[in-house]
Amino acid sequence: MSSVRGLSGKGAQKREQLLDTAEELLVTTGSGELSMRAVAAAAGVRLGHLQHYFPTHAELVAAVLERVLARSVERLTPLLDPGRDEDALLRELLAEQQDMRLVHLFAELWALAARDPSVAAAVRAFYDRYQELVACFLAERRPALTEEERRSRARVFVMLIEGASLFRSGLAGTADAAADAELLRTAGALLGP
Repeated sequence: MSSVRGLSGKGAQKREQLLDTAEELLVTTGSGELSMRAVAAAAGVRLGHLQHYFPTHAELVAAVLERVLARSVERLTPLLDPGRDEDALLRELLAEQQDMRLVHLFAELWALAARDPSVAAAVRAFYDRYQELVACFLAERRPALTEEERRSRARVFVMLIEGASLFRSGLAGTADAAADAELLRTAGALLGP
C-alpha cells in the first residue's frame, strides 16, 4: 500500500484528488480564487472534509506547490542528462512552453510567491535545484569551466529559458521563428564551450 504523509489507500487517494482539484482551480481561476471553500465546493466535499487533509489554506498551497515542483524536477532531471544532445534538450525545453496548463500553473505559482514568503522559498528552492541540474550537465559536458563559470551559466540559462516562457506562450508575446532561432543560439552558447 502506498503512503502519503501517513495516509494509505483511500486516504492517500482522496488527498491526491483534493490536490488535483486545487491545482485545477489554480490553473483555471488563478491564485486569488484558490480558497478552501472553493476547493471543497469544486471537489464536492464539505469544508471540514478538506480541512481533515489540509487544516489551513497555507498547508493546502504548500502541498500543491510541493507536488507541482517535484513533478517539474522529475521532468527536468532526464532532460538534463549529460548524454543528451544539446539541441534536442533545448527544443524539448522550448516545446514545454507551448503547454498552456504548465505555463499558467507556473505563472500562478510566481504570483503566489510574490505575496507569500513560504511559497517564495519553495519556488527559489526549485530554481536552485534546476540550476544545479544545469550546472551538473555543464560539469560533465564542459569540464574546463570553473565551478563559478558553471554556476553562472546555469543561472543565466534558467533565467533565459524561464523568462522565455512568458514571451513564447502568448502571455507577454508569441513565439516566432526568428526569435526562437536566436533563443536557441543564445541558450546553446551558454551550454557550449
